[in-house]
This record gives sequence, C-alpha cells and structure tokens, in this order.
Amino acid sequence: MYHEEYIRQLEKYNELIHRKNKKTDFYNGIYERWENPVLTRNHIPLNWRYDLNPKTNPYFIERLGINAVFNAGAVELDGKICLVARVEGNDRKSFFAVAESENGTDNFVFREKPVILPDIYPDETNVYDMRLTKHEDGWIYGVFCSESSANNPSNLSEAVAQAGIVRTKDLNTWERLPNLVTKQSPQQRNVCLLPKFVDGKYAFYTRPMDGFIETGSGSGIGYGLVEDINNPVIEKEIMTSVRKYHTITESKNGSGAVPIETEKGWLHIAHGVRNTADGLRYVIYVFVTDLNHPEKVIAEPSGYLIAPLGNERVGDVSNVVFTNGAVVREDGSVYIYYASSDTRLHVATSSIERLLDYAFGNPFDPLRSADCVKQRCELIEKNNQFIKEMSSC
Repeated sequence: MYHEEYIRQLEKYNELIHRKNKKTDFYNGIYERWENPVLTRNHIPLNWRYDLNPKTNPYFIERLGINAVFNAGAVELDGKICLVARVEGNDRKSFFAVAESENGTDNFVFREKPVILPDIYPDETNVYDMRLTKHEDGWIYGVFCSESSANNPSNLSEAVAQAGIVRTKDLNTWERLPNLVTKQSPQQRNVCLLPKFVDGKYAFYTRPMDGFIETGSGSGIGYGLVEDINNPVIEKEIMTSVRKYHTITESKNGSGAVPIETEKGWLHIAHGVRNTADGLRYVIYVFVTDLNHPEKVIAEPSGYLIAPLGNERVGDVSNVVFTNGAVVREDGSVYIYYASSDTRLHVATSSIERLLDYAFGNPFDPLRSADCVKQRCELIEKNNQFIKEMSSC
C-alpha cells in the first residue's frame, strides 16, 4: 500500500510541475490571463508533507498538510523568475517558500526547503504576503506582514499587524531588520519599499490601520520616508491613492506589487476592497505616481484591472484576487502574479506600454452614476462619428 500510493502521488506531482501553460481566450486589450494556476498546494514537494519512511509511516499518511499556496512576492534573479510564496499549512500558520521558473508561466519548482527567517520577535505568531524590492543599494528587501497576538483572553482573534523587513542577496540567506515603526499609525500591513532612494531616504508605501482588520481612520495608501533602514521609523505618512465612497476601494485599499519605474511615472498595481452582502470583495487596480514626487497620483483609471472570474471566485476566502508581486522582463513584458480566493496563484501578462496606455488613456472615475452615463455616451458618440467618417472614405 505504501509503495503504490507513494508512486502514484509522485507521478501526479511530476506531471503537475511539468505541465505546460497556455493563454485563455479572455480579452480586454490590457493583459492576458493564463489557463492554469502557476502554484497550488499540490506544487509542494512530497517530502515537505509526508514522512517517506514506511517504517514510521506505513499508511503513507500526510503528516504536515498544506492548505493553500498564494500571495507571492516576485523578482527576476539569475535569469529566472523567483516567487516568494505564502504557504499556509493545515494548522493555519503561514511561511515563505521560494519557487523558480525559467519562463514565468509554468514549471515552477520549489527550492529544497522553506525560507528560514531569523526569529527575533518572540510574540510573532504568523508571517505572510512578502513584497520583494531590488533596491539600488544592492540588497533585495522583503517587506511582509508580521502578525502577533494582542494577548486579549476575551478575544482570541484580536491581533496586531506590523511590517516586518528582511534583506538578502540570493533568496537563501536572510537578514532580519527591526519592524517598521509608523508614528501616526498603530498597525500596518500591505507595506512595500520603492526600489530607489528619495532624497537619500528609503521610501515606503504603507496602509495605516487603527485595528487589525478595519482601517478605521486610515483613508488609503500612505507614503513615508525612512532615514536609516536599520532603524526604520516613519515620522509622517502622506496619503496617496485614497479610499472613495461607492468605488472598488470603499472599504480599504493597499499596495500590491512593488511600484514599477517607467518614463511616465511609478506604475502601481494595487488592491481595492468593497463590502457586499456576501462579504468583502477584493480586486486589483492601477494608478501612477509622479517620478519625482512618489506621493502624488497623476493617473488613476476607473474601476478594476483584474477581478476574480470563474473558478477563481471559489476558495478559502471567496470572491478575492490579490497581488503582491510583478516582474518586468528585459523586453518590457510584465508578469503579474495574483492569487485567487486565498487558495492558489495565477499569472497575467502584459507590457509596460499597454499598462501605461490603460493608466493614462482610460477615463477616471467621475464618482456619480449620472456622470458615468455621460462618460459612456461620449464614447458612443465618438465611435459613431469615427464609423461615419470611415464609411465615407
């Protein structure tokens, strides 16, 4: 029984990691969706889950189960796309693991062991959602959510979220730095680091929060500067992309992938959240900030870029898409890694040119139904005029 089941599971695993991916027929002109998730719980190697010794595991029972693989930071390193994925065990605790692929759309394989973070905070219970920044100082920084218990016996779900910081050269050896301190905000998550210095300082995008789940007085995505990365303190946060009533960011919003430097500005691929009768709905949206003033939004097209479709809508936390990683390759192509329903990881592909055309060419949200109808009618009239002119040629 042991031998037969081991061989069967190993064959399934090998078939999965060598499966070729292909684009779907989805079309909007902005990006392509790919058919298969790039990472799932089944991509985790067998020796991370099973005791392979038949003497100690005669029934080939999964000893340390994996519930989900999702929300991954992304970086290109030595010609490969590397994802630092959030791996969640059946015990609900998350950890990080590095998966690599030559082409970025399939054949992702995990390195030998999960990431071992220096354990310097005894109260830290859980870590997740790392953003990876190749900084001009020569380090690759990982900024992630460091969650600790609030030590409230009357409410076991009460927790404290902070931004943890690590750095590495190779995604193998990690140096832990102190957690980020924001003087104006008691809690933080969805924090990412800009790849370049601003006025000689480290520039962070933040998400100010009064509590662990609700943003409270936090009005959107913040921005602040740190003088010393070894003592990371932000004295003042300036709001950038703010939450707006009856939009995709009404409940909350936060940074997603690390902003991409372009000739027109810093391209942000972020997430927005609204409340529905069926719970929170997460989508991905785009905005651009000024190259010299990264706190200043200069373009923000209406609505979402990516929303959950089909099977993506079902999972541990349904009706959710979330990104914390994107890679720009040498040819200008952009690989956006997004998770669906806190369960699995997908890829969408685009280019710098298309994303900038979308950011600056698509209309802004006028915030009122009457003005949205006016906006659409103007597009129809413009197209009717174009068709008329073309037919007369």
